[in-house]
Amino acid sequence: MSATPIIIFDTTLRDGEQSPGAAMTLEEKVRIARVLDELRVDVVEAGFPIASEGDFMAVQAVARALQHAVPCGLARAAKADIERAAEALKVSPRFRIHTFISTSPLHMKFKLQMEPDRVLEKVKESVALARKLTDDVEWSAEDASRTEHDFLCRCVETAIKAGARTINIPDTVGYSVPQEYEALINMLANRVPNIDQAILSTHCHNDLGLAVANSLSGVLGGARQVECTLNGLGERAGNAALEEIVMAMKTRPDFLPYTCNIHTEVITKASRLVSSITGFVVQPNKAIVGANAFAHESGIHQDGMIKNKHTYEIMTPESVGLTKSSLKLGKLSGRNAFKTKLHELGYDLGDNALEDAFKRFKDLADAKRDIWDEDIIALVDDEMARSMDRAKFVGLELRAGTRGPAEATMEIDVDGAVRATKAFGNGPVDAIFNAVSDLLPHDGKLILFQIGAITTGADAQAEVTVRLEENGRTVNGQGTDHDTMVAAARAYIHAVNKLAIKRQKSEPPVLTEKMRAV
Repeated sequence: MSATPIIIFDTTLRDGEQSPGAAMTLEEKVRIARVLDELRVDVVEAGFPIASEGDFMAVQAVARALQHAVPCGLARAAKADIERAAEALKVSPRFRIHTFISTSPLHMKFKLQMEPDRVLEKVKESVALARKLTDDVEWSAEDASRTEHDFLCRCVETAIKAGARTINIPDTVGYSVPQEYEALINMLANRVPNIDQAILSTHCHNDLGLAVANSLSGVLGGARQVECTLNGLGERAGNAALEEIVMAMKTRPDFLPYTCNIHTEVITKASRLVSSITGFVVQPNKAIVGANAFAHESGIHQDGMIKNKHTYEIMTPESVGLTKSSLKLGKLSGRNAFKTKLHELGYDLGDNALEDAFKRFKDLADAKRDIWDEDIIALVDDEMARSMDRAKFVGLELRAGTRGPAEATMEIDVDGAVRATKAFGNGPVDAIFNAVSDLLPHDGKLILFQIGAITTGADAQAEVTVRLEENGRTVNGQGTDHDTMVAAARAYIHAVNKLAIKRQKSEPPVLTEKMRAV
C-alpha cells in the first residue's frame, strides 16, 4: 500500500513572527525563505501584506526568492486585504491567497460583532474575490475547534462553492484534544457535500502541548495539509512543530502511512537559522532539534548505544542533518580549511563575511581548546544575523568585583565610525548595558536576559538572549562568544538595532508625488 502524500504548509514567517520579539527584517525573512525552499516545504506563508509597507515588501521579496515552494499571503475577509496580498505576491508565477474569518459563537459575538448569516456572506464574498486573483485560494475558519458543527459545515461548503481549494480548520487557541480534533476533521469530510473539491488542512496551536498530536490526528481524520512552523515558533505557546510532524511520519509509517516532500537532512540547519534570527533559543530537551535530542548520558543507555544504536535511538542524527565531521579545526587551521568546514556544514559565505567569520574563529580557537561543529555554526549564524546591523560590537573592557560599582569601557561601530564610552553599573551586565545605551540611546526596557551554553565544558561558548520592549514594540537580540560578557554586549546591541528597525517601520511612509497621484 503506497503512502498518502501530505502538503507541508510552513507559517514560520507569518504566524511564527507573531511570537513576542520574533519580528524579522526583510533580509532575515528572505534567508529563512531560502532555507525553507531547500527543505522543500510545499507552501510558505510569507506574511500579512496589509499589515504595513514593510510586511508588503517582505512578502514580495520572499515570493521572488522562492524557487520551489508556493508563496502565500494572509488576508482578512476584506477587499483591501485580499487585493494587497495579490499585489505583493504577483511577482511569482504562482501564488496562494489565504483568507480567513472567525466562525465560533464567541468570536462572532465579541470580536466581529456579526450575525452568522453576515459571516456566511463575508465567506462567499472574500473567497470569490480572491478566486478572481488566483487559482489557489485557501480559506480558514478562525477558532474552528470551538465552532458549532452545523454552522462550520455551512461555511466550508460556501467557501468551496466560492472557489476555495484548501479549507483550513484551525485550533486557534489550542483548546482541542486529539480524539476531538480527528473527529472534527472526519465530520467535515463526511458531511460537507462538495468536500471532494478541496483539501482539508490542520493548523494547531500548542496551548495544552497538543499541537503536534492534534495535527497528526487531523491527518488520520482526513486532512491532507498540515500548517506548522520551525521549532514550533508562534504566539503564546507556539504552533505545531514542522520537524516533529515530519519525523513522526517518517519514523512511524506503520501507524502514519503518509509521506511528504521534506528533505529532512536540512531540518537542523533550518532550526538553527530560525533560532539565530529570532533570538528564541531551542530548549535542550526539544524533540528532534534540541541539543540533547541525541545525547545519552545514563550508563545503561550508553552501554546499549555501544552495542546497538537502535536500543535508544529511533532515528539517526544524520537523518535530521546532524552529521559527524571528518574535518577537525583548531588554532592552526587556515582559511581554506575553515572554508571547507563551512561548506561541509552547509554555508556558502561571500569574501567579506568569510573574512569576518574567520577572524572570530581564530579568536575562539585561541581561547578554546576543542572547537565543535556547534561552535562554528553558532559563530557563523551570529555573524550572518548581524550582517545588516548599523551598529556593531567592536570592543569591551570590564572592571567588576566586590569593591565599588562595575565599570565597562565600550566601543561600537555605527555606520563605519567607532564610538567609545565608559559607564558604571550595579554589576558587569548592568554596566555593559548602560554603556550601550550611552552610545545608542533608546527607551527600551529589559524584560528578558537569558544565558545558555552552546556546548559542554567550562570553556563552552555562551549564547545570550536579550528581550527589550519600547512603546509596545518587543524585540529579541542574540549574541554568542567564548566570553559571556561579550556575548551579552553583542546580544544587547543586536536588540537595539532591531528596535531601531521597528521604530522606522512604525513611522508613516513619506509619499512621493507619484504615490500621491495614485
